[in-house]
Amino acid sequence: MQTIELEKALKENSYPGRGIIIGKSKDGKSAVTAYFIMGRSENSRNRIFTENEDCGIRTEAFDPSKLEDPSLIIYSPVRVLGNDTVVTNGNQTDTIIDALKDGKCFNRALRTREFEPDAPNYTPRISGIMHIENNSFSYKMSILKSDNGNPDCCIRNTFTYDKPLAGKGRFIHTYMGDGNPLPSFEGEPELVDIPDDMDEFTNMLWSSLNEDNKVSLFVRYIDIATGEYKTNIINKNK
Repeated sequence: MQTIELEKALKENSYPGRGIIIGKSKDGKSAVTAYFIMGRSENSRNRIFTENEDCGIRTEAFDPSKLEDPSLIIYSPVRVLGNDTVVTNGNQTDTIIDALKDGKCFNRALRTREFEPDAPNYTPRISGIMHIENNSFSYKMSILKSDNGNPDCCIRNTFTYDKPLAGKGRFIHTYMGDGNPLPSFEGEPELVDIPDDMDEFTNMLWSSLNEDNKVSLFVRYIDIATGEYKTNIINKNK
């Protein structure tokens, strides 16, 4: 698989939807993740990221008076449990965390879920889990999607990265681009470069997302040796 130029890919795609990036910094010292949300409707655009009590983030309505249906837009995209950081595009974050607390695994948790019930798009549920322990780092990514727009079949793909390479990461997003209905992501998570500089990476991602459709961005670098982390959050609504 060839490495895609992430900046170029984002600038050429006006609506990748929601996206997750996970990988390792170029110097090999940090486990890295990023999550962004976009929106076409007023309800989807009326959101911000806020930090929550368990070292993660939550989506909230920027203007509560304009909030319509919260079911698919208000959730915790990032939660942390022990050595695991879970990143998803929906309330399956809670499903995964609850399963881990019960001694179950990432894959087993997601077998209880499907794509989102937002016909005709049937938006894929994309998820990732990062495990950092004893100076080592591994991660998994998952996508649950309809079979080419047919909700009678749920396609379940999980990708496991046992020993991530320094300077490389994987990028998965909900849509291939804009459309009606929106076309679901296809194929294996895309291979991308991960720099050492968190602020540089954050600024590149935010500036590359479509100006009209971008809503919020979260970026975190976790020191693999110590578990300490740094976080950047950018909200279009201020």
